[in-house]
Amino acid sequence: MTPPQRKQDSELAALLAPDILVMLEEAPADIAVETEELHPKSLADVAEALPRERVAEFLGVLPAARAADVLEYLDEELRSEILEAMTTEQAVALLSEMDPDDRADLLEELEEETADEILHDLPTEARQETERLLQYDPDSAGGLMTTEFVHIQAGLTVDEALHAVRIAARSGRKEAMHAIYVTDERGALIGVMSLRELVAAPDGAKVADVAWTEVMKVPATADRGEVARMTSEYDLVAVPVVDAFGRIIGVITVDDVIDAMVEEQTEDVQKLGAMQPLEEPYFTAGFWSVARKRVGWLVFLFIGEMFTGTAMRHYEATLASVIALTLFIPLIISSGGNSGAQSATLITRALAVGDVEIGDALRIFLRELGQGVVLGACLGVIGYVRALMWGNTSTLALVVSLTLVAVVIVGSVVGSMLPLVFKRLGFDPAIASSPFVASLVDVTGLVVYFTIAQRLLGTG
Repeated sequence: MTPPQRKQDSELAALLAPDILVMLEEAPADIAVETEELHPKSLADVAEALPRERVAEFLGVLPAARAADVLEYLDEELRSEILEAMTTEQAVALLSEMDPDDRADLLEELEEETADEILHDLPTEARQETERLLQYDPDSAGGLMTTEFVHIQAGLTVDEALHAVRIAARSGRKEAMHAIYVTDERGALIGVMSLRELVAAPDGAKVADVAWTEVMKVPATADRGEVARMTSEYDLVAVPVVDAFGRIIGVITVDDVIDAMVEEQTEDVQKLGAMQPLEEPYFTAGFWSVARKRVGWLVFLFIGEMFTGTAMRHYEATLASVIALTLFIPLIISSGGNSGAQSATLITRALAVGDVEIGDALRIFLRELGQGVVLGACLGVIGYVRALMWGNTSTLALVVSLTLVAVVIVGSVVGSMLPLVFKRLGFDPAIASSPFVASLVDVTGLVVYFTIAQRLLGTG
């Protein structure tokens, strides 16, 4: 949703909220009729504009299916608060109307005791579907999938398949009706076709003759990043999920893929900023919760930067003999850190989208080494000229120039290799964040700087 659209929705919610409050007092039965043309997202905005203690009452006057749709769009914290304040019977009535994957996601947000009570009282079929989904990691393909999909056997005729699809569509909400999945007698996924292809198929044809046999699928244990990459690479609107025996057990629809991509990218960006990812929106997350997620990495990086001071103390005599060296320390440090941050960001993103693999380490090393030489040479020339303009000797200017070349090379190589090392060790490459790389390169840059200065200036 674009910022202007978000602003319009907020303004609409602010206008409607007072009217809804009046109707709750005077004519609650009219609310469902008056709001039937509004999208559930708009109604969720209205609900969030109401006093928190009136939101449950507002949802209560809507039809259960409509209220369930609105509930899916509510802020997570408010949604959990409402459900935990409801009776188990009221909560079950709403969750029974939700898609299985959304129901499972919502239950995971609740306190364990509350979730267990609701789960126990769900209708048998809904409970079994939800329990199957809850056994998977929320960030895996199994945790993202829905069990609301249509599948038919390959041996059916087109007429028989159309009949089966109609029955499936009438039996309840099917979230992935645009794709029809074809299975063999064991339930293994062997084909797929669109609803249009099924309708347009010639009379008397077999499903096996019409379906596409090249089906892109993922195992239930696949990471959400893998699902997102497959969806993007093959322009899919749904991704079937299979078990260890190749049997289709669910489908991930494009809306869930988009949500997963947003969450994945949000986590990566926050990790690149050297902090633990927030599990909630910025203003929803508690003040101290945000502080806790930031302080750990800040302390770690602060300790790392202490080594910068240690390096400077080690070369105290060099600094004392040539005071002008101190003028260029910020320039040296920032240049190495910036080049390292660029490389770390490039490789982390390339790993995330599958452009590079760990096996490409040597190629990446050589490429970034070349990049470091070229970029360092550019900065070295500028640094040399700048040092002369400040009235320094040509020898000191050469020290600055050579150091810039060296630190940019080091930054580029270190920044590109660290994500690969983290990946090899089983950690998220995004942990090799820009501040982490910068802290490491800062110390290295100072050591290189003062070493070159001692050699060329004859200090010590």
